Amino acid sequence: MKNVKILGSGCKRCVQTAAMASSEASKLGIEIELEKITDFADIARFGIASTPGVVIDGKVVHAGGLPKPEDMAKWLSA
Repeated sequence: MKNVKILGSGCKRCVQTAAMASSEASKLGIEIELEKITDFADIARFGIASTPGVVIDGKVVHAGGLPKPEDMAKWLSA
């Protein structure tokens, strides 16, 4: 099981990113534990200044803007 954290204030793009992570994981048959981190102090601990951010198994893979679905699939498959 992969741990996926979506970092952001809960904005529309953050919600879309979380939905994309769930959708791509389902397509790939990968089980994920999805967490939404909205506290800015917690977000800053990951070194992210622009949201949404995506952290998979403790590694920051994306920051700022809506990621592409194919990138999400690649990150989840790694």
